[in-house]
Amino acid sequence: MIKLADIARQPVAIATLIIAGFGLLFMAIGDPARELLQYDREAVLAGEIWRLLTAHLVHLGASHTALNLVALILVFWLLGREFTLGQWAWVSGFAVAMIALGFVWLRPELQWYVGLSGVMHGWLAAGATQRLRRGNKDGLILLGAVLLKGFYEQLAGPLPGSELASGGAVVVDAHWFGTVGGLIGVWSLGLRNRSTAV
Repeated sequence: MIKLADIARQPVAIATLIIAGFGLLFMAIGDPARELLQYDREAVLAGEIWRLLTAHLVHLGASHTALNLVALILVFWLLGREFTLGQWAWVSGFAVAMIALGFVWLRPELQWYVGLSGVMHGWLAAGATQRLRRGNKDGLILLGAVLLKGFYEQLAGPLPGSELASGGAVVVDAHWFGTVGGLIGVWSLGLRNRSTAV
C-alpha cells in the first residue's frame, strides 16, 4: 500500500490525480462536456472515435463523479505499486479497447455511456492478478471478488443500490468488458516479461 508521504514521488499517483482532476473539471463544466465526450454510438460510427476513450472521464453528475473518484483513489491506494506507470497504461489500453469493442460489436443497442467504473474493474482484475503472481494471497480474494461481482451482474443485473448511488442506470457490461480487458492486459504483460527474459 502507498503512504501519503510517497504520493508526490509516484508517477502512478500523479497520473491518478490527473484523472481525478479531469473528472472534476468535466463535472464542473456539466452537460456540454458530457455530451461532447460520452460514448455515443452514432457519433462513434460517424468517426468521433475519441469518445471511446473520453467516455471514461465524464459522469452522470456529482454523485456518480464522487463515487468513481473515491473508488479510483482506493484502487490506487491498494494496487498502485503493482505496476509501473507504463504497465498501468498498457493494462488501461486493453481495458478501454475491450470496452470499446464490446460496446460497438456486442451491445449495438447501447446508445450512450459515461463513467470510469468499467476501466476500474480492469485495473482491479489486473492488479489483483499481479498481487497473486507476487505471492500475496489477498490478490486471490480481490480477484475472486471482482469475478464474482461480474458473474452476479451478468446474471442478475446491477448490485442493489448501485443505480441509486450513481444517479442513473449502471451498464454492467462495461464492468465485465473492463475486467476481461484488464486480465488480457496483465496476461500479455507476463508474456512480454517472459520474452524479454529469454
